[in-house]
Amino acid sequence: MKILSFTATTLLFYITGLAQTNPQQKDSIMPQTELLKEVVVTGNVILGSKFEALNKTGSATYITNEDLKKFSYTNINRVLQTVPGINIYEEDGFGLRPNISLRGTSPERSAKINLMEDGVLIAPAPYSAPAAYYFPTIGRMDAIEVLKGSSQIQYGPNTTGGAINMISSRIPEKFSGKASIAAGNYDSRNTQLVLGNSFKNFGFVTDYFNYSSDGFKDLDGGGNTGFDKTDYMAKFRVNTDLDAKIYQSLLFKIQYSEEEANETYLGLTDADFEESPFRRYRASSEDVMNAKHQQYQLTHFIRLSPSLDIRTTGYLNRFKRNWYKLDDVNLGERVSINNILSSPENFPSEYQTLMGNEDTQMDALGIKANNRIYTSNGIQSIATLKWGNQWVQRLEAGIRYHEDDEDRFQWVDRYAFENQELIQTTVGEKGTDANRISSAKALAAHLLYTVKIENLTLTPGLRYENITLTRMDYGTDDPLRTGQNLSIRENEVDVWIPGIGANYRFSNNISIFGGVHKGFSPPSNTPGQNPEESINYELGSRFSLKGFTGEVVGFYNDYQNLLGSDLAATGGTGSLDQFNAGEVRVSGIEFLLNYNLLYNKSEKFKLPLSISYTLTDTEFLTSFDSNEDIYGVVTKGDEIPYIAKNQLNATFGLEHKKFEVNLNSRYTGAFRTRAGSGSIPENFKVDSNFIVDLSASYFLNKNFTLSTNIINLFNTKYAVSRVPAGLRPGHPFGINFSVAYGF
Repeated sequence: MKILSFTATTLLFYITGLAQTNPQQKDSIMPQTELLKEVVVTGNVILGSKFEALNKTGSATYITNEDLKKFSYTNINRVLQTVPGINIYEEDGFGLRPNISLRGTSPERSAKINLMEDGVLIAPAPYSAPAAYYFPTIGRMDAIEVLKGSSQIQYGPNTTGGAINMISSRIPEKFSGKASIAAGNYDSRNTQLVLGNSFKNFGFVTDYFNYSSDGFKDLDGGGNTGFDKTDYMAKFRVNTDLDAKIYQSLLFKIQYSEEEANETYLGLTDADFEESPFRRYRASSEDVMNAKHQQYQLTHFIRLSPSLDIRTTGYLNRFKRNWYKLDDVNLGERVSINNILSSPENFPSEYQTLMGNEDTQMDALGIKANNRIYTSNGIQSIATLKWGNQWVQRLEAGIRYHEDDEDRFQWVDRYAFENQELIQTTVGEKGTDANRISSAKALAAHLLYTVKIENLTLTPGLRYENITLTRMDYGTDDPLRTGQNLSIRENEVDVWIPGIGANYRFSNNISIFGGVHKGFSPPSNTPGQNPEESINYELGSRFSLKGFTGEVVGFYNDYQNLLGSDLAATGGTGSLDQFNAGEVRVSGIEFLLNYNLLYNKSEKFKLPLSISYTLTDTEFLTSFDSNEDIYGVVTKGDEIPYIAKNQLNATFGLEHKKFEVNLNSRYTGAFRTRAGSGSIPENFKVDSNFIVDLSASYFLNKNFTLSTNIINLFNTKYAVSRVPAGLRPGHPFGINFSVAYGF
């Protein structure tokens, strides 16, 4: 509670120092026109604008299209690095499979937050298998919304950390389009084509995006270590006249993407990383991810009156992938690649086998076909009613029925090295490694009441989740799925999730907000397993004074039952079974400050400066043994792994109507890869790093833009994680040149 006490003291300082500021002065949290404007939302969004984000009763961030253009990142990790309260550890250097944490939630595969695209859950199977091996193409997004705090009980099933909603290209108001092409080192290429228009009763947009690279890692013996991903998206809308007594619209969205990524779980030993961080062992030469994703959405919107509207969305997501990757070495006894790389001195022969310099016995290496098919579908509806004059009131009622499943049908092929080449020696029978279907059915509903009483806004809310989780395991001896050894297990959860938030505006320059809500994450399908639950508190302030704008927030999450998961991505067996990690405390401070260094000094130039800082402190309050999971043996007082205590980001820009230059720097503190306390042992440590990115754009005219983007300007060599197996490097110096045409 020390952090909250500090934050409360800070807020009192703001209140006493700024509350009497003239509300009519130029400085304000938002301009007067914005304070009075009702934001008209088009599409399935959480916030819809920076204005809405700044007036929430909980912490929220809205990243606009203009913000995204500054660096034109295709890596979600870099996009989110400016948002306080977000912890990320990288894996592949390109952001294809991110690990995102909000306010200290478990980051592995972003499984403990709500990931959405256009308001729809986008994880492959959000309830039964939420680990996000699929992630939307960030390069085609128009905006990104991040919601934390008590008001996010609107979005589930995960309510502890928060929600991230990615908004795809919108249907424009008039005929417009964009074409851009970029190329850079490592044979990196980006291409985007967008075209759309709106008529009186019809509108559309199409979006094509391709990005690829040969990769920055050096495979022993040569070979491609990059990826190629192509994404197609289209939206079509029909609507009544805008001035119709009852306005209606029907929006259909279709999206398809395919990806081939020559990526591996195999990292490096500490010694090899120190010598050559971008090396890849020869044994991973056959590793490749092939994936296809389909999304369909149909949204009906009706405005029955100026005060009542209903939005209903039906959706279907399908994701098929097969990550063919090295899993083990067997020279008489099977040893996982994670164990080999974490202790090469204990497995010297197996370690030498990874090099592939000498011929091996038959079937020495196992390459697993992690073949899976995911389906996620449902229907959700939200009704919004507004009324009142002196007391402006709003009632939101939502309901969603959702089903999802994960079909695992996996096998292992055996290989040997012959003349430094991997030769297949045994073809595995499909379904003999994993042969099961995990599924979920969920009914969720929420009520959120908002009342504005002069300068005070209150948002009490309640969420309900009824979840049935099932696993049908046919067994590895029944690849035909006859059901002769069928094993079925089921778990059901029924939970109420309350919360309340408040915001008080002392003037246009200072407000204070806070809230308390119940945190929740679903359990696995293990019978009788309880869900993850917590009580979460936050207290913060937004301020604006003499050109300075910002936010400071303190948070405290009190877990009664933290759940850990056995994921292959974190060095586990990949069973997805969860275990009880007991009581945990997570607390922290989030700070954001924005300032134009030429405020009131120049109309031609701007020198925007943005600084964000996150302090995250974690502590296990119970002791336990998690076996093969990254937690390891946990003792009371230990810290949660893969959560950096300190993160600092600074962005500096120079803006003119003809050009723009932006510099972004980020410091990520060292973090541990196994639970522990005190100093971090070197073999369980990822060192701190400081990375600088640079972008510059020149506007030839209103249509043409020339840009360059540099990643890791100083070519810093750094590690980002020790999972799935061994140390992994961050992206080295990368440069792209691009030209864009828009009309």
